[in-house]
Amino acid sequence: MSQDDAPSTDPLVARRQKLAAIAELGIDPWGSRLDDHTPIGDVRSRAGEIRYAFPDGTEVDLPDFSAQDDDFNFRKWKADRNAEQDNARGEVVGPKFRVAGRVVLHRNKGKLHFIDLRDMTGDIQLMVGQKQVGDSWAVVENLDLGDLIAVDGSLVVTNTGELSIAAEKVHFLTKSLEPPPEKHHGLTDPEMRQRMRYVDLAYNDGVMQRFLNRSKIVQSVRNTLADQRFVEVEGPTLHSIAGGAAARPFTTHHNALDIDLFMRIALELHLKRLMVGGIERVYELGRVYRNEGISPKHNPEFTMLEVYQAYGDYRSMMDLTESIIVNAIKAVSTDEKPNYELPWGEESIDFTPPFARKTYDELFEQHAGVDPSNEGAVADLARKIGFDVDGRHPDVVKNEVFEEKVEDALMVPTFVIDYPASICPLTKRKADNPQVAERFELFIRGMEVANAYTELNDPDLQEELFKNQLAGLSEEDSMAKMDDDFIRALRHGMPPAGGLGIGIDRLVMLLTNSQTIRDVILFPLLRPEK
Repeated sequence: MSQDDAPSTDPLVARRQKLAAIAELGIDPWGSRLDDHTPIGDVRSRAGEIRYAFPDGTEVDLPDFSAQDDDFNFRKWKADRNAEQDNARGEVVGPKFRVAGRVVLHRNKGKLHFIDLRDMTGDIQLMVGQKQVGDSWAVVENLDLGDLIAVDGSLVVTNTGELSIAAEKVHFLTKSLEPPPEKHHGLTDPEMRQRMRYVDLAYNDGVMQRFLNRSKIVQSVRNTLADQRFVEVEGPTLHSIAGGAAARPFTTHHNALDIDLFMRIALELHLKRLMVGGIERVYELGRVYRNEGISPKHNPEFTMLEVYQAYGDYRSMMDLTESIIVNAIKAVSTDEKPNYELPWGEESIDFTPPFARKTYDELFEQHAGVDPSNEGAVADLARKIGFDVDGRHPDVVKNEVFEEKVEDALMVPTFVIDYPASICPLTKRKADNPQVAERFELFIRGMEVANAYTELNDPDLQEELFKNQLAGLSEEDSMAKMDDDFIRALRHGMPPAGGLGIGIDRLVMLLTNSQTIRDVILFPLLRPEK
């Protein structure tokens, strides 16, 4: 070997040298179509098919390695079985598979290499012997951590009880030109994990499963709604009016029409138009965009579920919310009987239904310590907290106190029902008390997860409420944004209905024990790299 051919000490150069070596073998280092491979998780589930077989066809079940002591000697077990068969030499045999994935660990033992291969369903060890793989050995000698390969072989158990695939042929699929994170230090910086999510998924334990569980939760939501005859639709993401919620929008401009537009902050008003049109049970599960702060609970773009049910009310939506969450827990459970007590940091959350249902006012009095109907006492408490009170609507002040004193105290799943009507302009009032709106918010561990109304369908009242902005309420916190076409739609007759919004990202946080919303969004918004 010439000096130029010697392996480089620079890992990036060394990988490119191996890339060239793979190509010189006549193998495309970027791979091609691969058929008939089995997910590693499915392979592992068939460990029970492995047997200890003898030349005469006799087969013996393997021991249950999980039930053995640490000093269990598999070699001795095999020797004892051989002795029972007149010293015939048995061997471990199992079903044949083709698996594909990324090399995440590679131990070189000379003419035998042990490789850990990972796909989206799990990891498995490969035993790759020079004699057993023949011409494929040249490929094995040019492998790096992070390379993508496929292996044909038999499922076996090693002398240490490790489930493995004894390789018979190795297929090279893709060269990794960048080294993975160091095994013991890894990719630990939170921002880099979010920025390089592809590395986070590939190498950090638990990340892949968390996002697979997110997909299961989303699919479960759709299944629950489909079972109750709801129809999924897709509404516009560019709106001419930033309506349906109280939030600051992102603005953009359409050149051909020469108009300013808003990225949607809610799904509500278009879904209600569809109820007017006759789609009686309708929902959308999609992205919304709010030009507001970033925190462990907030990302500028997030996934929202909004559901509307004709001839329902906010009590219908409570039942639906509970079933959505309970079914989602079942979807990610690995047990036959789901455990409704889920971990949350060093504590836990008990999701056992039914969830608690308490009124806004009773929780206010319990946690704020003042009578919610006493405007003076509420104002005094607000001043002590540091809120501005003068010239502001009493219910705006009261709600700020509620957010400060009550929300963080709601640890177990709690439906907060019957809000002050003045701060709920899209909500029907209670028949026996027009000062109270038929609205609930679901709080879990201090986070608002769901918001629901008995929907207002009186077009004249809705028009009036759109015109009124409460004193002391900032423009972005107000729903006083006139949408003339929506009012026109209501005049055609929207059925009485219940409406529900669920923050999917927050729900996923709670069901996957994730302490920040950025850990459940694949690509959260980050500042550009310098």
